[in-house]
Amino acid sequence: MLGHLRTVALAFLLLTAWSHADHVVVTGGPTLRKWENLRVPDDQHDRWWANFVRASTLRIDEIRKTDGPNAPVVWMVYQPGYQARGKEDGKPYTQWIAELATKRHVTLIWFNSSGNFIKSLNSRPRGSVETFDFFGHSNAHSFMFDYGNAIMATSTALLHERDLPRIQSSIFARNAYCKSWGCHTGESMSSVWKRAVGVSLIGARGPTSYSDVGQGTLPVVHGTWSR
Repeated sequence: MLGHLRTVALAFLLLTAWSHADHVVVTGGPTLRKWENLRVPDDQHDRWWANFVRASTLRIDEIRKTDGPNAPVVWMVYQPGYQARGKEDGKPYTQWIAELATKRHVTLIWFNSSGNFIKSLNSRPRGSVETFDFFGHSNAHSFMFDYGNAIMATSTALLHERDLPRIQSSIFARNAYCKSWGCHTGESMSSVWKRAVGVSLIGARGPTSYSDVGQGTLPVVHGTWSR
């Protein structure tokens, strides 16, 4: 009888974890044109406001194809970046992002700081995060949610590798697939992520390019992907 009860309990836990399975897509903010216009053309970023948004929706569509139309997707977006760029461009970017989320039937979560991001991510159910993707500016040591927004060529909102132990490792499924589509993550942050949360983070050794996302292609690395 005891063995039977244990089997039932284990089956219940597995079913509960499966029913809460999440695909988390994180989207950082774009730069402001007023700063980028001061840089030489080869060093300018985000002439198109939606580089990271479009890449994120491409990944969401990919998840739908591989995991089915009802796969639960949580889309976490750095709101201040799109509010500021929308004000600069005179466009309702946050409204458009919300409409994209509604169209794709995903759960949209706005965040406005690294602390707010960690709190929201940690609220996911235990063992629920099956995939995690980050689209945004980054360097070897951090995800830069904001870059060239408040200050030229500088991030004022970022998730540094020293912050990673604050993420609860228990939210990730055992074989969770995690990937950063930003530049240089694989040169340091990936290894720190693995030690902190217990699952691998695929990252770029070298820069990544978003130049073809408007044509329906996910970002590519000019270097190699590594864990």
